[in-house]
Amino acid sequence: MTEYTFKGQTDKGDEAFAREIREITRSRLDCCYQCFTCTAGCPVVFAMDYPPHQIIRMVQMGLKKRVLESKTIWVCATCETCATRCPNEVEIVRVMDALREMALKEKVKIPEPSVPAMHKIFLSLIKEMGRVHEISLLILLKLKTREFLKDMVLGMKMFKKGKLKIIPHRIKGLKEVKKIYDAVEGKR
Repeated sequence: MTEYTFKGQTDKGDEAFAREIREITRSRLDCCYQCFTCTAGCPVVFAMDYPPHQIIRMVQMGLKKRVLESKTIWVCATCETCATRCPNEVEIVRVMDALREMALKEKVKIPEPSVPAMHKIFLSLIKEMGRVHEISLLILLKLKTREFLKDMVLGMKMFKKGKLKIIPHRIKGLKEVKKIYDAVEGKR
């Protein structure tokens, strides 16, 4: 193990961690030369504790604990802007997904606990209706997180503007969506 000083803190690098992330994601992490293009294009970098290029660098260095405990992996919107702009085709979104999965599997304390809850609710609604019904998502999320009044003003504004539909709509190809879920869930 190699020792690294990063942002004033010394950590031991875990080479097995870096290798595991490379294998899981099949991403060319070693090709990242820290050009900051991913960070410059990220629409949610303002809410991150480490910008995307630093997460990639910390993975390269094997700083597992710091990466898995970071807020960044949960704030990432998986919009693909970073990967699209990367001159070396580093699949940053795949890396963020793998890091989230690993954090959940290893029961790391999540700095943004509502994000995994929202993710699970979002996917369950797609499985049941073929699309997301925003009001159902909000109600289920509020019940799960117990944050009943958070974002209420924004929610009311959206409702008044007709952005939140009361009655959910199911898609026509719902059986096909359920087959996809069954196939993926069977592999886990």
